[in-house]
Amino acid sequence: MIVPDNNCSKCNLCRERTNIVLPCGDLKAKVVLVGEAPGESEDFRGIPFVGKSGQILDSAMAAAGLKRSDVMITNTVKCRPPKNRDPTEEEMSACRQFLNSELEYCSMIVGLGRSAVMDLIGYEGNLWKIANKKMNIVIDGREKVFLPTYHPMSCVYRKESEVKLIEAMMIVKAFMEQ
Repeated sequence: MIVPDNNCSKCNLCRERTNIVLPCGDLKAKVVLVGEAPGESEDFRGIPFVGKSGQILDSAMAAAGLKRSDVMITNTVKCRPPKNRDPTEEEMSACRQFLNSELEYCSMIVGLGRSAVMDLIGYEGNLWKIANKKMNIVIDGREKVFLPTYHPMSCVYRKESEVKLIEAMMIVKAFMEQ
């Protein structure tokens, strides 16, 4: 796996970061959950999904019988965008080699939220049209199953998002048991 070092300056996000946020969980897992970008808590601790969104993700995973150690959890970019804005295409492109290397061993990728889905499959439409619908994609010449779904923070604003996120984690659990 290729990981950025503490001197990484491939994009401007390096200017304000506290820590580079690297993947957690099983680094050779069958399933990788890919979020959009680190938030404030993640930047402080250097671990993905440890703030409010992490609590929601952990809850959805637990509802499906999953633990963090069952999957790899990462983000499209490894540094926090200012004021938690969405990462830009240029920032995601700068981190793409790191993300691609993280996805090497997995069979399924779960895109958590609009930015992650856009980065991984180029889809810019309404997420609700494709949420929780498996599709095949190719990453670095390797075919993977891709499952787009809602970002955990969307559950704060819409109850339907929480239902879809739990459903996505159940799809992940079933896939892992195949």
